[in-house]
Amino acid sequence: MNVLTVSQVNTYIKALFDESMPLKNVYVNGEISNFTHYYRSGHMYFTLKDSESQLKCVMFSSAASKLRFKPDNGMKVICRGRIAVYERNGEYQLYAYDIQPDGVGALNLAYEQLKEKLFKEGVCDELIKKPLPRFPGKIGVATSNIGAAVEDIKNITARRFPLAELVIVPTIVQGELAAPDIADSIRILDNMPDVDVIIVGRGGGSIEDLWAFNTEEVARAVIACKTPVVSAVGHESDFTICDFVSDLRAPTPSAAAELICPDINKLIEYNTFAGYQMKFYINSILDEKFQRIDEIAEKSVLSNHESFFSEYILKIDNLKKDISVSYENLLKNRMARLAVQTGRLDALSPLAVLARGYAVASMNGSVINSVKNIIQNDKISVSLSDGVLNCSVNEVIENG
Repeated sequence: MNVLTVSQVNTYIKALFDESMPLKNVYVNGEISNFTHYYRSGHMYFTLKDSESQLKCVMFSSAASKLRFKPDNGMKVICRGRIAVYERNGEYQLYAYDIQPDGVGALNLAYEQLKEKLFKEGVCDELIKKPLPRFPGKIGVATSNIGAAVEDIKNITARRFPLAELVIVPTIVQGELAAPDIADSIRILDNMPDVDVIIVGRGGGSIEDLWAFNTEEVARAVIACKTPVVSAVGHESDFTICDFVSDLRAPTPSAAAELICPDINKLIEYNTFAGYQMKFYINSILDEKFQRIDEIAEKSVLSNHESFFSEYILKIDNLKKDISVSYENLLKNRMARLAVQTGRLDALSPLAVLARGYAVASMNGSVINSVKNIIQNDKISVSLSDGVLNCSVNEVIENG
């Protein structure tokens, strides 16, 4: 009896599956359930089922990273891959290389999924859209530096508003490298302090050609932009995710330049007309004011100003006289008070005392107020009202 181990059995069955050509490339239709996406590894595990059976599936990160949409439970899909045995568990499963939505394209599904996500976040709300500058001084352009789109923007800007300066950042707008390059160009222009508005776009093409503008990477760059962004991708019938998150959607790159740039010829016409209107308005106001002045001069007291002012002149003259009389009386009172005070001061003056017959004796410049300070033969001075006597003391007599 030939006894096999479990490992030998599983290895044998795995070899049978691996050698089967039909199982190496199969397409399986079914509904996704038990979906799990391990973001650290990037691997996806799920089950495909129909009304009668189910099949375990795995999709490794190398294939999962290339999916345009996000698989989810309940989604009907067509998986392409190979059927093989997971030897350790003794289970067979589908190793998926690709997954396509059943009934709708992967790109369309990815587009709708991202659109729904962004609208739920509120980043497409019209209330948060930034206004465009009325007169842009510098316009940033993130697009290919060759082709009709950039030439249309140049021509229309030069024709409509030649005062504006274009800053063009050459950008990849198609292919696998397009999305990160578009996002980088937006950030470069946004970091320039004097760029007033940014145009992001390209000419027309298929959904695959325009796909970079439907990626979340570009959408997030537009959302984070502090400068107003105008999306101008493809033709008028093309709507991209970039259109929804931008501050303004232009049907074409040409239309973007038309929307951003005011028509300088119309501005000149408007300013000329406004100048005429202002001149006419000012002249009308002046005519009206001068007419009013004439009416006032004719009908009011100003027409006979002498009689109008005569009464006030008389009042002023009377007031001057009253002020003069009041000032003279005040001066007389002040002079009388001054005379009284002067008389009082004169009465206290030493000169007045001397004039009444008194004398002041002094020696060596000091007044003598006691005979105790004088001895016989001292030389003293005696001041009178009209002069000084230099005397010699013959005798000192003290009062008893």
